[in-house]
Amino acid sequence: MPSDAFNQAAESVQSLTVKPTDDELLSLYGLFKQATVGDNTTPKPSVFDLKGKYKWNAWDKLKGKSQEDAEKEYIELAESLVAKYSN
Repeated sequence: MPSDAFNQAAESVQSLTVKPTDDELLSLYGLFKQATVGDNTTPKPSVFDLKGKYKWNAWDKLKGKSQEDAEKEYIELAESLVAKYSN
């Protein structure tokens, strides 16, 4: 179950007024999925589904990382993005 700090970090990222880079968004996505679901056991998307493939790879490369560690890294990344992109 995600912590309050994790939920607050997820909410803060949703309210950014400037969109983070694609790489930053993929890192957030991968860490979010690893923290909330655990290791990626879903089949790899079709070669024609580029967006799905990038998201799948971002999550899959975190295989083996504990959900607790992924949650901590997600919070750190979210806080750095809020600091970077807030006016």
